[in-house]
Amino acid sequence: MNLVTLSLVSLLICASGYTRASIHVYDRDPFREVGNAYLVSGGSEGLAASRTPNPLPRHTDPVNVNDGRSYIRFQNITFRRSEASAAKYSKTQRRTGLVQVIIFEAADRDNIGGSPYGGQRSICCTPDLAKVEGCKQGEVIRIPSARDSSWPVTVNVYFRGKSLTAQLKTTEAPISKTGMYNLFFISCDPSLKGMTMSGQTSWKGPDGYLPGRMAPLKKFYVIMAIAYALLCVAWFSQYVRFWDDVLQLQHCISVVVGVGLFEMILWYFDYAYFNNTGTRPVALTTWVVTVGAARRTVSRLLMLCVSMGYGVVRPTLGGLTTKVMLIGVTYFLSTELLNITEYVGAISDIAGRARVILVLPNALLDAFLIMWIFTSLSKTLTQLQAKRSSVKLDTYRKFSNALLITVILAVVWIGYEVGSLQIYVLWQYQEFLLNTFN
Repeated sequence: MNLVTLSLVSLLICASGYTRASIHVYDRDPFREVGNAYLVSGGSEGLAASRTPNPLPRHTDPVNVNDGRSYIRFQNITFRRSEASAAKYSKTQRRTGLVQVIIFEAADRDNIGGSPYGGQRSICCTPDLAKVEGCKQGEVIRIPSARDSSWPVTVNVYFRGKSLTAQLKTTEAPISKTGMYNLFFISCDPSLKGMTMSGQTSWKGPDGYLPGRMAPLKKFYVIMAIAYALLCVAWFSQYVRFWDDVLQLQHCISVVVGVGLFEMILWYFDYAYFNNTGTRPVALTTWVVTVGAARRTVSRLLMLCVSMGYGVVRPTLGGLTTKVMLIGVTYFLSTELLNITEYVGAISDIAGRARVILVLPNALLDAFLIMWIFTSLSKTLTQLQAKRSSVKLDTYRKFSNALLITVILAVVWIGYEVGSLQIYVLWQYQEFLLNTFN
């Protein structure tokens, strides 16, 4: 099956609706001591509001990813404390330790925690805060939201007697407002130091498990696959028509166009699988980012070679071949590492710190390649003017103008991303508790 046929098959089976959320698994995750609290971050994702009512869940209800409901579902959440902590109590005591599950929307992030007399902010209620805020000592400070007094959502889970474990029953928190939601498991009890938790939470939107930031991408890659399919038809029809006059560089361009279509199809299947199952297919994601890194590298090297006049003005690159190959390998490794960090196994809306660090060297390499391309292009245009090759000169001027427009559009897009501060803002929503109370 050729690439065009494969793309058409993928488009026929695609679902064009927007999708949101994912599944977070916790495996004996330790509680971190932050200020006067112990906590585990359960996730931070964009969720769209439900399109249908959220009835109370039953254990026998099948999961339907397209049921129009949005919720955060807790499944098999188990907290385990140390034996030393449990030994402090008797078997007859009912409540011997408290863990609180906190869910809040980004707009309500200041409704968790408090600061007595303008001092250091605290998560847990202290004797001074109990007087000022009216909170309950030993519990998380929660201020009701102005838009809905039931938010932030707080669920209390208690240890009983000398039991080493406490379990949260399978339950759901319905999402009735579109926004950025954060989940934390918090304990204010010093005796629970060293506690761990296991289980999972399912963050589901109206149409599936894709997180909010990734929601438009499934539809986007459908559109891109169609665009690449049309480009393939147009390019390869001319490629076959003028076969006898095809240059070696045009063979490489044909490969890049075909690989581009293949990449778009792989991205669609990656997000479609993620949406339906709530888990990221690691092997498929690794494969698609590798294909993408190779395509980006080859396309940039092709532009560099054309700018140098290879195949048109000069038959070989001469002594520049080694330098071109070296920058190509470096760029491929940088792009591959960045994409693996950003995409492989990623199920959250939050861009990690490692991704933010790796963006810089990749951007510098991109800038260096662009400078090299335009410098080489300027030299090639000068040579053609000196040789009075009017046809080739006209072709290279058109290429230069098209390349300039492409670079301007790329800079505008980068400026938009930087202006929106997407990476920083999403990361800040997850980490604000750790930064504020540390």
